[in-house]
Amino acid sequence: FMVRVGKMIHRNLQDPMDVDSKSGMTPNEQIDMIYKETQKMIPRRDKVYAELMERLEEEGIRIVDYHKIGEDDKKKLRRYFDREIQPLIEPNIVGQKQPFPFLQNKAIYAVAVLETKSGGERIGIIPCGTGVFPRLVQVREGTNTFILSEELILHYLPEVFRGYTVKAKSLIRVTRNADIDPDSMYKHDGEGDYRDFMSDIIRKRNKLKPVRLELSRELESKIVDVLCIYLKIDRPQVFFYHEPLDLSFVFQLRDLLGQRAELFYKKRLPQKSAQFDMRRPILDQIMEEDKLLSYPYNSITPFLEMLRQAAYDENVVSIKMTLYRVAKQSKVIEYLVEAAENGKDVTVVVELKARFDELPNIHWSRMLEAAGCRVIYGIPGYKVHSKLCVIMRRLGGQTQYITQIGTGNYNEKTARLYTDLCLMTGNQQIGREAQRVFQGLVRQDFVDQSELLMVAPKTLRKKVVSLIDEQIGIARSGGEGYIGLKVNSLADTKIMSKLVEASMAGVHIDIVARGVCCLLPGIPGLTDNIHIISIVGRFLEHSRIFIFGRPSFDPDSEKIYIGSADLMTRNTVNRVEIAAPILDPDLKYRIREYFNIELKDNTQAREMMNDGTYVRVKRADAEPLNSQEYFYEMAYREIGEPLPEEIISQPSEMEFAEGEE
Repeated sequence: FMVRVGKMIHRNLQDPMDVDSKSGMTPNEQIDMIYKETQKMIPRRDKVYAELMERLEEEGIRIVDYHKIGEDDKKKLRRYFDREIQPLIEPNIVGQKQPFPFLQNKAIYAVAVLETKSGGERIGIIPCGTGVFPRLVQVREGTNTFILSEELILHYLPEVFRGYTVKAKSLIRVTRNADIDPDSMYKHDGEGDYRDFMSDIIRKRNKLKPVRLELSRELESKIVDVLCIYLKIDRPQVFFYHEPLDLSFVFQLRDLLGQRAELFYKKRLPQKSAQFDMRRPILDQIMEEDKLLSYPYNSITPFLEMLRQAAYDENVVSIKMTLYRVAKQSKVIEYLVEAAENGKDVTVVVELKARFDELPNIHWSRMLEAAGCRVIYGIPGYKVHSKLCVIMRRLGGQTQYITQIGTGNYNEKTARLYTDLCLMTGNQQIGREAQRVFQGLVRQDFVDQSELLMVAPKTLRKKVVSLIDEQIGIARSGGEGYIGLKVNSLADTKIMSKLVEASMAGVHIDIVARGVCCLLPGIPGLTDNIHIISIVGRFLEHSRIFIFGRPSFDPDSEKIYIGSADLMTRNTVNRVEIAAPILDPDLKYRIREYFNIELKDNTQAREMMNDGTYVRVKRADAEPLNSQEYFYEMAYREIGEPLPEEIISQPSEMEFAEGEE
């Protein structure tokens, strides 16, 4: 709602007749469909929540309604409210001299319809999420019975609004538009520091128009209409729930279940890679042969050690790197700072438009600049989403490039939660082409020609289409055409049309698309040869893999790439993205096997049907295969360690960074 719906509302204002190439709908038609689908999802969401709360009650954990607790507990809660909550809340009564207050994005408010002694009506509003008092209030000491603080406030509204009669009440939450295009607002000549401009943009974003209003109780239609007028939204943007509006409190309940091992994941920690000897210089090992790390199964340590060693290697003359999202306590930033302070030429492309990470990136850019790094912000109108690092050193009068290209951010936290691939190579052609990418970014220009790398926005889509055409030619010549794709999302119409053409030519196509997939498989005569699954599990599937050809048909014709781009127009046309070829035969084998194991997953995988629905993959004749658990088992086995049996209360996919793309 904050980003995609916000963008559609903006498009509808700009050009209401702009028909989307994938859905065939205008922005307003898409918005209407989204609202209708959301209304269908709310009862499902409430039902799942209620079922989970019932199961928690079996474990002795209860979230209760005020009316279902005993009198002694009510007295205790009344004392708690009077002492801990009421002094900290700030009620507003909307009237002639009191305007409707600004409602913070995603914050919870208690709303009351108040009747005056003269028979008039007012609206009372109280912010419930001050952060000063806890969200979960213990009902009775020694028990795991809680009431939500906003429900307590809602119950005691008559005490807060004395002198009025509370006729109706509800909890509400607004979702505000977060879609804002900084580049369209930035005047490139004489505007001042771009970081200051972006900081101002973030402040403005927090005050953008609401795109949704959620209520925990049904109110009279005329009252809802009044709220809509104040918030400047329409009735289809209003949604009613029977369960809490904000479910983030459930993560606090996890620690209360610590004794129930069967309810938790078993401990799995990233393992050291058998490819590296940590006693030897990392840069030398990469120059000897290409290396590949697979997160979260392998530790990110070798990559970090590569940066650290480069910062102190007297032969290293420069480090160039793109940063999109980094960890709050970032070793990457630390080593780049050390490199600059040691006299290296350090160039860092910091993407200040990484949504919801703008302020941290502004902070990092200032720290890097203060250390002597050259900081640039990419190209106006395009996000730099590539994961690229080039280290240049001089040995014996020769220039040497060591290049790293990845599918995920340089973030130590997400490297433990996201599945990503990290290629480190001493291939000099790749190094030279990567160097040209940075030169283009400095010049505010794009790479429009490359031999090995695929670089969006100029060459990536063109190269993917060409590789698909190669497989079409093989199939039409009687050969075995094959395409394997692993992406977060698939929505580029040009690429999808080419995949349909390939299917019709007899090319077998396997796609692992975790999220959005706008291509339907199994349509007779069109996509019969396309098979699509989605894997959603403990770790967020984030790596992008592009496979063209089968080694069984022609080992030399198989081409494998990994990269930062999903096959969406926003990535292939509107961003700077990098995909690199896997040239080492052993690494190609590893990635091919990785992809094949995912295709065999029958525990976490869902198969897409030709009507767009998903069905859990179940194979009665096969042993259960959880691909993520399989890869962890292999990572432990490679270094001769047994899989640990103890549990770990590890964050799940639900707790990933909000802006991750």
